Amino acid sequence: QVQVEESGGGLVQAGGSLRLSCVASVGAFSRSAIGWYRQGPGTRRELAARISLSGTSYADSVQGRFTISRDNVKKTVYLQMDNLRPEDTAVYYCNVRRPFSSLDWDRTDIGSWGRGTQVTVSS
Repeated sequence: QVQVEESGGGLVQAGGSLRLSCVASVGAFSRSAIGWYRQGPGTRRELAARISLSGTSYADSVQGRFTISRDNVKKTVYLQMDNLRPEDTAVYYCNVRRPFSSLDWDRTDIGSWGRGTQVTVSS
C-alpha cells in the first residue's frame, strides 16, 4: 500500500510564492513517475507538472512559473510555485505511479493519490 501526503498549501497574494511537498512511502520512489494535478472551483482536474526518469514537463499555464523536483532520499517531490496568479487557485494533488504503470496522464485512475492541499491566490 502506497501512502501519499501533500503539504505546503495556503493563502498567498498574486505574485507570491509557495512550495508544495509530496511525501510518498513507496519502495521504488526513485523510479516512479509523479505528477502534480490541480482542480479549481468548477473545473476539471488538470495536470500541472510531472517528473519521471525521462525528465519534467509542465502545462502551458504554469510553464516558466512552476518547477517540479524530487529528493529520492527523502522520497519527496516538490512543486515550487512562483509568480502565482488567482487562476492558480485550486486543490493540488500528488499522483505517484510506480514503474511500469501507464503514463497516460489524462487517466486519473492510475497510481496512488494524496488527499490534496489547498492553494488560494488572492488578487
